[in-house]
Amino acid sequence: MIEATMIWNEPNNKSHWDPELDPDWSQFARMAILAADAIGAQNPDLVRVLGGISPIDPHFMTRMRDFSVLDHLDAVAVHGFPLDWNLWQIHEWPAKIDEIKAVTDLPVWVSEVGVSTFGAEEVQLWGLKRTAELLKGKVERCQWYSLYDLPRAWEATTRHREAEGSSYYRHYYMGLLREDGTPKPAFDEFVRHTPELGLVQWFHFEDPRLADAVNWMKRLGVKSVRTGLSWADRFRPNALDWFDRQMRALEDFDVTVTFCFTPEHRGIGAHHTSPPFAPEEFAAFCSEMVERYAPRQAERPARGDSFAVRPLALETSPTFGSR
Repeated sequence: MIEATMIWNEPNNKSHWDPELDPDWSQFARMAILAADAIGAQNPDLVRVLGGISPIDPHFMTRMRDFSVLDHLDAVAVHGFPLDWNLWQIHEWPAKIDEIKAVTDLPVWVSEVGVSTFGAEEVQLWGLKRTAELLKGKVERCQWYSLYDLPRAWEATTRHREAEGSSYYRHYYMGLLREDGTPKPAFDEFVRHTPELGLVQWFHFEDPRLADAVNWMKRLGVKSVRTGLSWADRFRPNALDWFDRQMRALEDFDVTVTFCFTPEHRGIGAHHTSPPFAPEEFAAFCSEMVERYAPRQAERPARGDSFAVRPLALETSPTFGSR
């Protein structure tokens, strides 16, 4: 069942939010407040979390505090990949958490941490062991990224793609499972750290790996799962059918669902990282998803019941966007 909602993903990373269109993050702040309030109006029991920041930047968190965003949330989150993308060493994890705790009293989650096998699978195994030593039991929530390697035929959700050089290709090697579905050496090590460590798995639209993913996560002893529902995907044909299947498949886990990605036709810029023309539309999407998949406890359908089909509370374009 859904226990938490996350507003956007890595809002201070230009691969997920365009700083040229919103250089002071004031548009993001307004959108985040509207979304948090819309979620709270639908179900005040859900934990509302600021999308995990990457890089871990206390100045960005201070800006969110000064914009009053944190007043509308229950937790904040950070993402860290010191063996792949960050300019700090893995043993600095406790200090990085303390930097954020110094500027907010909200609980700090580590909603993405991982190590790629881009160079060697043994690096991921060592990195998982060291990450568990540093973070397990030290933060309220810690979720490993990810279960699967990204298939090479797919694109990673990052704006600059191959222009990022080797940094881009590391996206394809973050899984505990290889693209062919076989476990890497870190797989057996991960079992030693569940259920304290959760998993992050993004599912592409109509992802054929969904059922297998559920089986693998149960085999690993995972209880906490973070995934996403894309606002951009909401405009695809049969979007609700896919969302229903995804949420139904994950209902045995404690799910944090991330709401993000601007539809191209609803953004100031025609890409998924753009601020929307009308932030109220993103808030309406969040409200619709909570009403459908995580209503107040008294209204929640029993397991096995079908999700109610409710109309989209947005002004939609006649054409479907994609990301």
